[in-house]
This record gives sequence, structure tokens and C-alpha cells, in this order.
Amino acid sequence: MEARSLRWLTFLWLFVGLVMLFSASYPIADAEFGDGAYYFKRQLLWIFVGLLGFNFLVRWPIRYALGIAKWFVWLLLALIMTTLIPGLGTTVNGATRWVSVASLPLQPSELIKPFLVLQSAIVFGQWKQLDNRKRGLWLGTFALLLGSILLQPNLSTAALCGITLWLIALAAGVPLLYMGGTALGGFMLAVGSISIQDYQRRRVTSFLNPWADPMGDGYQLIQSLLAVGSGGTWGSGFGLSQQKLFYLPIQYTDFIFSVYAEEFGFAGSIVLLLLLMAYASFAVIVAIKCREPVRKLVAIGVMVLLVGQALINIGVATGALPTTGLPLPLFSYGGSSVIASLLLAGLLVRVARESNEAEVISLQSHRKKGRKKL
Repeated sequence: MEARSLRWLTFLWLFVGLVMLFSASYPIADAEFGDGAYYFKRQLLWIFVGLLGFNFLVRWPIRYALGIAKWFVWLLLALIMTTLIPGLGTTVNGATRWVSVASLPLQPSELIKPFLVLQSAIVFGQWKQLDNRKRGLWLGTFALLLGSILLQPNLSTAALCGITLWLIALAAGVPLLYMGGTALGGFMLAVGSISIQDYQRRRVTSFLNPWADPMGDGYQLIQSLLAVGSGGTWGSGFGLSQQKLFYLPIQYTDFIFSVYAEEFGFAGSIVLLLLLMAYASFAVIVAIKCREPVRKLVAIGVMVLLVGQALINIGVATGALPTTGLPLPLFSYGGSSVIASLLLAGLLVRVARESNEAEVISLQSHRKKGRKKL
């Protein structure tokens, strides 16, 4: 039941997101390319690739995915580090987070998320069985990964990945002394990054008081709040958002929820939150049903990345959190993001299917056990 429900919730989430992307991106695509469906059609191609991966993972035993996870972590970590080399990475809006592979722009910090969940579930799920050398190897790898993402600079993704690793470790029962020290270290690292990076510091100050600089650092948040507030109870109607008409920046990526809230109002926003709540609830049920610790941690990690990132994005759009560059999963435009999100969803559905599989006992072995009892 959980696997089927999660599959249909994923498709519903994806469908609503695709419809919303069409509405949010149409004006800017028409102005830039003379084709209002430009971003929509490109997103369809990425969704096709993502659905291939989704269906493959749903049908593939999770043990095989766990077996190859470390190789993809190292490969994508190498690509992330490649973005730090001048001339090799692609810079957009002051951040170098993309690499071109066969002329296709890929964001390795997004694509690594499914494999980070798998590998961290292995490491922390088998923590007591690992020797100090393997523990040190993977803790060092995770630290190098977070540091490389932070240097792009991409504090929001580094923080999200760090929080995911921390929560998976906490769920695995890693000693609280280690968890407390790691949390303190992560907090100090974030504070240090905000102190060094001027744009991150401005984002925090503009979040606290966006009206202090309404045409500068506070512009994005103010326009987002105007969009959300304009939606009222029932919204302005599909396609009738005014803020997306060149007022709200990056309206089809980071602030796509603002357009959604304006067009579907408070009622539509509640429906979306209920969808996220249902998704999280089924993920928790799957984790509880899992007998094997590693699979349980995979379910928890997927829930944190998909639902947690969605809530962070909504929090940013509504002014509850400082502005970040995190997309809304299965809503925002972006090939790497939608592929990673569908792979994560595929892993969760697969874990749900395996958690519901009954243990098969042959009739012959059952008879042998009965004879021993007699």
C-alpha cells in the first residue's frame, strides 16, 4: 500500500509542479525566446530522463543501488571539485555550481543527493561494525563534499546535505557526544561562511528587514511577499499571477511557490502542504516497517531531502527563512534537480516495496522445523 501511495503521490506532485512551471515561466520565456513554452518543453525532456531512472530504481533491488553508491559519490564529488577550478565550471549569478558534460549543463551538487543518502545510510547503519579506518575515510569524504559545495559558494545546499547526514546519523543511533560536536562544528562553519561571504550576510540582514533596502537586497523577498499576499484565500486563478510579469525575480525556479500561492491562494497552499504531509507520513511508515537498519535510514534520508527541502523553499518564499538558492523539488525548473528528486522518490518507493514483501519460507524447510519441534 505504501509503495503504491508514494508512487501516485510522486506523480501528483510532479504533475502539479509541471503545470505550475508552465504558468510561472511562460511570460519570461516568451520575452526571451519568443516561445512561452521554452522552459516547459526543456523540463519535459529532463522529466523523461528522471522517470527512466525512477522506474529503473523501483524495479531494481535496493542492495544493488547500495552497492554502487560509493562510486557515484566519489565521481560526483570529483565533478563538484572540478567546478572550483577556474575555467572548468560554469558560473551563474555569481556561483559556479555547474559543469558541462557533452554540452549539457549539470549540477553535481544536486545529482549527488540520492547517492549521498544511500552511502550515508550504509556508513551510519553499520557504524558499530566499521573499523576506525573506514569511519575516518567516509567522515573525511563527507566533510570534503560539504566543504567543496560551500566553496562554490553554495551555503544552502551544503547546509541541507549536512543536516541530512546529521539526521541520518542521529536516526542510526550514533553516540550523542559525536552528534553534539558535529552540530556545533556545522553551526560554527555556517557562521564563518556568512561572515566571510558578503552576499550571504546581506541575505540574512535583508531577511530580517527587507524594507530597509526595497530596491536592492530586499527586493526579492518583498516581491515574493506581495505575490503570496495577493493570492488571498482562493487565488487569482491559474495563469493570472501579476508578480510573475517581470516583478518577481527567478519566478520559475527558487520563487515558483510565490507564483503558486498567488494563483491558488491560501487554500491551494494548504492543499500543497497536505500533500507534503502525506508524503512524509508514508515515508515515516515505510521507515518504521523496515527491519533492516540501512533501508530504514534510506527512507528517512529521502524524506528529509524531498519534504525538508520543499518546506525550506516555502519558508523562504513566505519570509520565514532567509533567502536561499534551494529549488522546490518537482516544481522548479532545472534538469539536475528534477532528475535527483525523481531518483530519490524511486529509492523510497523501492524501499517501501521491499519492506512490504513477506518472508518466503519453503514448505520443505517448514516441515523440517516442525519435525525438530516434535
